[in-house]
Amino acid sequence: MEYPPNRRTFLIATGMTALASTRVLGANDTLRIGVIGAGGRMNNLLDSADKAGNVQIVAVSDVYAPRRDTIKERSKGLATTHGDYREVLQQPLDAVFISSPDHWHVPMALDALAAGKDVYLEKPVTHTIEEGAALIAAVRSNKRILQCGMQQRSWSHFRDAVDLIQGGSIGRVPQVRTYWWQNYQPWSPKPVDTQALDWKQWLGNAPAQPFSEEKFYRWRWFWNFGGGAMTDLCTHWIDVVHWAMKADTPRQVHMLGDKYVFEQWDCPDTVQAAFRYPGFDVVYEGMMASSIDDGGLEFRGTEGTLKLNRSGFSIYREGVSSKENPVVKADSFRDGTITHMQNFFDCIKSRKEPNAPVETGVAAARAGQIANLAYQRTGQLSWPPKS
Repeated sequence: MEYPPNRRTFLIATGMTALASTRVLGANDTLRIGVIGAGGRMNNLLDSADKAGNVQIVAVSDVYAPRRDTIKERSKGLATTHGDYREVLQQPLDAVFISSPDHWHVPMALDALAAGKDVYLEKPVTHTIEEGAALIAAVRSNKRILQCGMQQRSWSHFRDAVDLIQGGSIGRVPQVRTYWWQNYQPWSPKPVDTQALDWKQWLGNAPAQPFSEEKFYRWRWFWNFGGGAMTDLCTHWIDVVHWAMKADTPRQVHMLGDKYVFEQWDCPDTVQAAFRYPGFDVVYEGMMASSIDDGGLEFRGTEGTLKLNRSGFSIYREGVSSKENPVVKADSFRDGTITHMQNFFDCIKSRKEPNAPVETGVAAARAGQIANLAYQRTGQLSWPPKS
């Protein structure tokens, strides 16, 4: 397989392809989709896409051949397969879905935007704080639609909960508690056929290192490729906090973490983090060897508390007897990723701003990245750092 010899010829080629593929889309037109990164999360996204609109997978790229083959089969054999994602960008596409390890998110998205493609980018949208400005600039200068994979932004009961908080239904909110517990202990991964894997391409700009099954499957827990719980799980919840509280940059972060269970990881498996924003504080806690209670948020207001998770929300009023609480309760009726994908598709056609624009994804990732910086230093960090 031959790849473009250098970036200049690649950009020329993709620029011509983008121009040739530009088209006016009608409400019922089938969207041509390119898949970049074909692991488990991508299959979840494609399930939601199938329920959200008319789509056709045109091309798929992954460095692991069995995953490419699975998506090709899913497309009924119509999708072309590629080891290098840049070849996908040369196809006549309306949009690409990117669900690669975190360290590839921004390089892939920048190339896709330069090629004139709209992008659905899984969270966290950045791997480092420094990448945020470049991603925002690329979205805005190329005038493309980029939907961040923060599906709560389109999930109906999350939207209702945010409206209630912003409308003053629970009074002033001085404190928000967030948490997410998962159990990574029961694990028997399918053996990797290293002959079918381009490990060097998988590593990308990360330091050269031997193949590791642990890193291939659990890359989120190694600094070269991810950022642990703070940029995976916490990112979802801190985004909801930013949205509801209309503030997206912490002034100070404290983080306590350790590797009590998975000593082979770089990132801590047990964490408690505290974020100070103007006028309110946020705490996050979680561990990766206990899944009881799963994940959620609690907005603690002066007149009530709103408890929120992916199943629904409840409001508990101060001064009301326990038999009368909760005073408001709402349940989720389906996975918000479906509605989030529908919003993305609608924006591709209308060119309107999506529910989770690039700035929201950058801010949510940044909060977790600041917490990781605090962990790696003295356990606390003021932001922006004092020179």
